[in-house]
Amino acid sequence: MNSVSYSREHSLNLFSYLKYLYNKRQEDILYYKRYNELKKIMQNESLETFFQPIVNLQTGQTFGFEALNRPGQPEFFSSVDHFYEFVGQTDMVFEFEKFCRNLSLKRYIAGLNEKLQDEDFNLFINIHPHVLLDKHYHSGDTLQLLIDIGIRPDQVVFELTERSAVTDFQEFERVLSNYRSQGYRIAIDDVGSGYNSLKTLIFLKPEFIKLDRSLIQNIDESKPSQQLVSLIYDYAVQSDTKIIAEGIERKEEIMYLQKLGIHYAQGYALGRPGRTIECGELPSLT
Repeated sequence: MNSVSYSREHSLNLFSYLKYLYNKRQEDILYYKRYNELKKIMQNESLETFFQPIVNLQTGQTFGFEALNRPGQPEFFSSVDHFYEFVGQTDMVFEFEKFCRNLSLKRYIAGLNEKLQDEDFNLFINIHPHVLLDKHYHSGDTLQLLIDIGIRPDQVVFELTERSAVTDFQEFERVLSNYRSQGYRIAIDDVGSGYNSLKTLIFLKPEFIKLDRSLIQNIDESKPSQQLVSLIYDYAVQSDTKIIAEGIERKEEIMYLQKLGIHYAQGYALGRPGRTIECGELPSLT
């Protein structure tokens, strides 16, 4: 009886192990295919770049654009979020971020028509906080490209997502001071969506605070959102920081934010992301 039980248990363990090996091999094959597709995307510059306008809520003028890079229809990724999640799991994060940054700058200049070339717009470029701390990252690389294509550093805003937790604030503050000395400015994205917001704002002292869309949607009807945004606005005024509200889709949201004094905003109600660079505008609020 004991030998029979042992034999069954041994067979089950062997089956489980073989199943594990099979699944592991399938995962490795899929990783390899995705990794190769990522390399091809970079080699062929097959990312699509969209530009979404950021509008001054008080004047209606376009203040700048956020560059958004998206893969077309990658074969082995189910969504854009899935694609970027995979990139973060590879050893290509630094190289891919540099690729996206340079691609955004080149396509921005190429996309400005004659009417817009003389405008003093600002370009917001998404960058992972950990990339700035990477020893391989040298801001001089980007600075040389800016010189080549004719953009001033003070027109470029590095947009850091607040969802990526910063742990060594003092080191990060030191690094950002170096970039600011060259003219770059900093925006903290997704403020209000994570647990680290207040500490991030205090230590990094961004020139721009981008309020997460979860705070902005239906803010005209949400007392808790109104209270939190008012507190952040008061802080911004005292620290000489500008606020950008994201995810604007309704004129009622615009009217409330205008009344509060929020500086800038972006969202479908002001201008959708597009391959061509087009200024946004305030919708009729009557």
